[in-house]
Amino acid sequence: MNDETTAEQVRIRMDVAYDGTDFSGWAAQPGRRTVQGELEAALARVLRLPAVSLTCAGRTDAGVHARGQVVQADIPAATWENEGERVLRRLAGVLPRDVRVTDARLAPPGFDARFSPLFRRYLYRVSDAPYGVDPLLRRDVLWHRSPLDADRMNAAAAHLVGEHDFAAFCKKREGATTIREVLRLEWERVDEHLLHGTIQADAFCHNMVRALVGALLAVGDGRRGTEWPARVLNAAVRDSSVHVVGPQGLSLEEVRYPADEELAERARATRRVRELPCPGHGA
Repeated sequence: MNDETTAEQVRIRMDVAYDGTDFSGWAAQPGRRTVQGELEAALARVLRLPAVSLTCAGRTDAGVHARGQVVQADIPAATWENEGERVLRRLAGVLPRDVRVTDARLAPPGFDARFSPLFRRYLYRVSDAPYGVDPLLRRDVLWHRSPLDADRMNAAAAHLVGEHDFAAFCKKREGATTIREVLRLEWERVDEHLLHGTIQADAFCHNMVRALVGALLAVGDGRRGTEWPARVLNAAVRDSSVHVVGPQGLSLEEVRYPADEELAERARATRRVRELPCPGHGA
């Protein structure tokens, strides 16, 4: 399928939210309940199509939530013309309660849910309460057993912002680059025992967010010094001492796209393999 819409097909953009607790992640898998699987089945039903294929802005792992996931589908133009105005209410009637489509509209020319974004923004929620997590928040907050110092975590996080090879914090995939640009990485104590970690980047590699959170939690509770995550980063190899934290505290909050006239160029640029200008650039 071409990126551009054709006379017979139109591209639809949908905004999606879900509680990832009972899903085996975004991507469809035989015999497993996934967000993609539920959405594709529901869309095929309400649009009266044999099948619908979805592409998302960022695949989430099992147990990870989303408030701002973005997906696309290419469907017959006549189908959208006939059913588009009713699709949100019809989806609300057939989707399970842990996934919602919050908006559905024609995508502008050049839109690519996966390759057009300027950045993705994730939020990680952690409680360091001595009694554990509030039972009403247990599905989306991680319990950390030791008190955390947000200032120490932010001091360490500052060294990770910028364009780097994040191989030390990623699960390597054959043929995939681990070079990413982190635009924002910071922690805030929002309540007596609750911390929010925000991480924003042009893209993420597998396990990157949860590995970075694990490294910064080790700094926050005093087990590691504030310079340790930067030393791990500069080694540029997967480090077994970095703990990948659980998925329940993580949520995809926002995917930001450029202006409509810049969408196609952004997608072309993103597809190019990234290379650092020189060793250690941005370190």
